[in-house]
Amino acid sequence: MSFFGAMSTAVTGIKAQSSALSYISDNIANSQTTGFKRTEASFLDIVTVANSTNQQPGAVLAQPKYTNSVQGTVTSSSITTNMAINGDGYFIVSKAVGTADNSPVFQNVDYYTRAGDFTPDKNGYLKNSSGYYLQGTPIDPTTGNPAGDATGVIQVNQSFLAAKASTTINYQANLPLYPKTPNSDTTVAGSELLQTAAEKASSTPPFHNDPTNLTGTPAGDGVIQGQDEATFLDRSVTGGSVTTYDASGNAVSVQLRWVKVDNANGDGSGTSPGTQSWQLFYKSDDTATGTSAKWTNAGQTYTFDSAGNATPPISSTTLSNLTVNGDNLGNITLYNGNGGVTQYADTSGTVTVNKIDQDGYAAGELVGLSITDQGRIAGTYSNGKTLDLYQVTLAKFNNPDGLQKIDGAAFAATNESGQAIKGASGDIVGSALEESNVDLSDEFSKLIIAQQAYTANTRVITAADSLMQETLNMKR
Repeated sequence: MSFFGAMSTAVTGIKAQSSALSYISDNIANSQTTGFKRTEASFLDIVTVANSTNQQPGAVLAQPKYTNSVQGTVTSSSITTNMAINGDGYFIVSKAVGTADNSPVFQNVDYYTRAGDFTPDKNGYLKNSSGYYLQGTPIDPTTGNPAGDATGVIQVNQSFLAAKASTTINYQANLPLYPKTPNSDTTVAGSELLQTAAEKASSTPPFHNDPTNLTGTPAGDGVIQGQDEATFLDRSVTGGSVTTYDASGNAVSVQLRWVKVDNANGDGSGTSPGTQSWQLFYKSDDTATGTSAKWTNAGQTYTFDSAGNATPPISSTTLSNLTVNGDNLGNITLYNGNGGVTQYADTSGTVTVNKIDQDGYAAGELVGLSITDQGRIAGTYSNGKTLDLYQVTLAKFNNPDGLQKIDGAAFAATNESGQAIKGASGDIVGSALEESNVDLSDEFSKLIIAQQAYTANTRVITAADSLMQETLNMKR
């Protein structure tokens, strides 16, 4: 009879609403769980007989509908190693199955999560509150690029960062058309030069050797002697300074000065310039006196046309065996880049240094970790250096809602989700967390509906039972 069919259908309705209620309960319970993805009830109609003349009661089935691809709200966090994904993707994580020598032993299985509340443990691993360990790719310290494509569990080295000797000085500057040195005088032709034409022709030049003679013959050796420093300072302009480091991490200050050595085809006042030539010196000894070298020529002549452009452009020059106060740094490349050194008119008459830095550093202790805009884990050291250590790799799936939920707001790949594809398009946001995508007001609405539907199904059973009793009573 249809009474039995109605009762059977109502029973499936009660079961379906019970399932929906369990999903709602799970959602509400995890409304504050970082990275949690809510589960919704999808009701499926099961038909027994349905045609133009007959309709038999069927059934209903509640299936879980996952929202793994639905973004949760990204909120800020005071913990620098916390991170959130804005957009597509999942963190690749590992699970520890035990310990050996007081260090975790990991499963050879990848899991995936949006719960980015990672913090360093005692061994330097980044672990979230659910016990999953973050994976990433080490950064090659030489190239600054990820060392390959393979990912592994991230373990930040807690030991000192070894010192790195300087090999390059990045230097860009504009030289004034007319350097205002203490010796310069616009009424005296060539007074802005290291040596005037008359001084060069004199039998008693202002310097005991010829600092512009880089070959060392017949008298010049490319250095300013200690006894000539005062004269040199009066005929040169400062070019800035930079702290470099030797192989042991000792700081070495490199001071630069520029001298104008030629004003060919010009009138000497700077108002009608021709080809201009400059040379660069660095201070090689703070205490040198007498004939000892005080300043050393870099060994490169910078020539400029009337438009202030270097001719030819000099992208770099090598400071051979750069030695300061007896500390030999070896060969240092002075990198100017394209058009890095120019000579444009500057009323101040001084050198404008646009960039001066170098690539060395002293040893340092790790003092903190942070997440960069490129999704890299960066270490900050006591020497002031910040280095990228790991690239956090995100995985994506063709069907993320087909992932299997496991404990700790994590997921496992399934046949329905497809295999993980590395290189998701989502952005990693540092000092942030992704909240659960549960909307409590929506869950309460669904809770009321499920309760009413459950109650209504029980009423169907009660009504069908009452009618069956009435039918049985007909024969009495």
